[in-house]
Amino acid sequence: MSKELKYTAVTRQFRVTVRPAYLDDQSAPNDNHFVWAYHVEIENLGQETAQLLSRHWRITDARGELHEVRGPGVIGEQPVLEPGDSYEYTSGTPLATPSGIMSGTYQMENERGETFDIEIPAFSLDSPYQPVRLH
Repeated sequence: MSKELKYTAVTRQFRVTVRPAYLDDQSAPNDNHFVWAYHVEIENLGQETAQLLSRHWRITDARGELHEVRGPGVIGEQPVLEPGDSYEYTSGTPLATPSGIMSGTYQMENERGETFDIEIPAFSLDSPYQPVRLH
């Protein structure tokens, strides 16, 4: 049984944890189509209430090509996180290479109307088709 990888970052008392998973059943390696799901949990560890307004993803494939994704909310929602709350969702991304890296930020707004970014930790997208090179 493989150990589930998780990546965590904390910004302004908001903890973001990401767990990526390769989706073999949705991928077609012979056609250079590799798909991952990623499960995100956002936890409010602090004392301020804030709403997630938008996301900014940076997706880099194994060739170093960067694809940026910006948009309102996550999966069509803009959750409000009060102290002690957490919010979870699952999404996915395809790549034309057998591995890559994702990172990003969520833009938040607190009750005073102040906006700030919280970090989405960089996480690795690895498939069983990624060649391993021993040095």
